[in-house]
Amino acid sequence: MLTFNSSNLPTQLPLPSEAAIQYEQTVLSWAYTHADDIVCRRDLPYGDDPAQRYDVYYQPGMEQRPVLVFWHGGGWTNGYKEYASFMAGHVVRLGMVLVTPGYRLAPHSRMPASFHDCLLLLQTLTADIGQYGGSAQHLYLSGHSAGAHLATLTALRGAEVAAAGVSPAAIRACLPVSGIMDLHHPSPVPGSLEERVYTMVLSMPEQDAVMSPVCWTNGNQIPILLSYGERDSARVLSSNRRLAALVAFQDCRQSFNVEPGLDHFQTHLALKDGDHPWYRRLSAIVQETAA
Repeated sequence: MLTFNSSNLPTQLPLPSEAAIQYEQTVLSWAYTHADDIVCRRDLPYGDDPAQRYDVYYQPGMEQRPVLVFWHGGGWTNGYKEYASFMAGHVVRLGMVLVTPGYRLAPHSRMPASFHDCLLLLQTLTADIGQYGGSAQHLYLSGHSAGAHLATLTALRGAEVAAAGVSPAAIRACLPVSGIMDLHHPSPVPGSLEERVYTMVLSMPEQDAVMSPVCWTNGNQIPILLSYGERDSARVLSSNRRLAALVAFQDCRQSFNVEPGLDHFQTHLALKDGDHPWYRRLSAIVQETAA
């Protein structure tokens, strides 16, 4: 089993709430605690920036297995790829390869930098994932919070995916967890997380719609399996409902799953349980879209 010391991680901005601090402490305490029969290759580069690194988890002997790419959350200003490490055992047990990427963070690298990193990562995986037992033609995109936003935006913006040299058809489904699907806010409260989108995250305020998944649903054919918590944040609740309503008009499989009693961070923490329904939904959509 790999050892992990979170003190070695690069320093980031202070987290905005006690709940976020507790969440980070918890998921980092679970990092790299998977069984010894799972191989982890850490800090593989997909670009020149130190943030452009990913970890990959697989079992020896795997060949052409479906790949789950899971982007971490953190409001686009914080977060580490190690946030999703604890999922490795459950994902690999489903016969999949797990990829957990980092990406450039705001305010140093404002959006669309993080979205461009998603495209560059998929381009790299198309060339390299085979050596870790994965199939570049069977990609399943997911993430939590800001990572769910990036996963969904990438899945829906097929023209940019194709321009990056990746077949949009290789993205078989998207399963975002508590994603922020609409960045637009008409009058954000000073000091709020909504205001941070304009003051710290976006390169220009006018990009709020362009960087919102709700604006890219037209013509989508990729299955979108949304999930969020019953006690999730207001912007997650409203933006997921809007996205679900828009996706319903497209020719694609969709589902809309509300996790009873869970708040924004608990929707990810709950995935520590390998019997969580989210993994069953993942397994089912993989089987359904394998051909």
